[in-house]
Amino acid sequence: MTAAAVRADRVTKRFRRHGRGASTLKSALVDAFRAPRAADRLTDPLRFDVLRDATFEIARGETVGVIGRNGAGKTTLLRLVAKILRPDSGTIEVTGRVAALLELGAGFHPELTGRENVVVNGIVLGLSRAEIRDRMDRIAEFAEVGDHLDAPVRTYSTGLAMRLAFAVAVHVQADVLLVDEVLAVGDEGFRRKCLEAMRLLMRDGRTTTVLVSHDLDLVASVCDRVLVVEAPRVDAWDDPALGVAHLRGRLLP
Repeated sequence: MTAAAVRADRVTKRFRRHGRGASTLKSALVDAFRAPRAADRLTDPLRFDVLRDATFEIARGETVGVIGRNGAGKTTLLRLVAKILRPDSGTIEVTGRVAALLELGAGFHPELTGRENVVVNGIVLGLSRAEIRDRMDRIAEFAEVGDHLDAPVRTYSTGLAMRLAFAVAVHVQADVLLVDEVLAVGDEGFRRKCLEAMRLLMRDGRTTTVLVSHDLDLVASVCDRVLVVEAPRVDAWDDPALGVAHLRGRLLP
């Protein structure tokens, strides 16, 4: 039996509704700094479930698509896997090194150069300085940054920052790669390059890839399975084509 890279057991995540109910500045400040008790999080009428009792496993080396309409909770799910958010109840376990592309330029400091940001991100992901130096030329070549590698990231275009972030993510040899719609930005040639890099990771079988995308045809063609997120439910489909067809049926008027 293949070991699980990601295991979620009855995960619930709740957010507070804004602009509803009586609230003073004093109470808002108190709420911001007071750690809510578990019972409060689950009974507060101004809170709503983004995800409720989500239970699924993603096997090591598997490629899983996460699909759903806008606002369904897809990005929240990835942020839970990345440990950026904590569940209000339930548990989520992730095995191995995680590289996350959850938003463009996430993790890059604008005043540091591209090269310095690559070093910082590599260290955060558990690489040694020697390993980072060994990968630097390949990262720069893949990202096509040229002389911009030694310029501050604040001078980068959105596309250039995305290319460098993606290049770092695919060259750190992460155990789990999380990708959230970043391929929607960038020229067609680089998109093809990114997809080919992801396919190589998939064929290698060592990296577990979790891909959030509204490109349902892409998801159906490259993923082994899909998670369909329909707030607050998360349903796993073993056949990605059937999962995509189900979502399309729900999106049609």
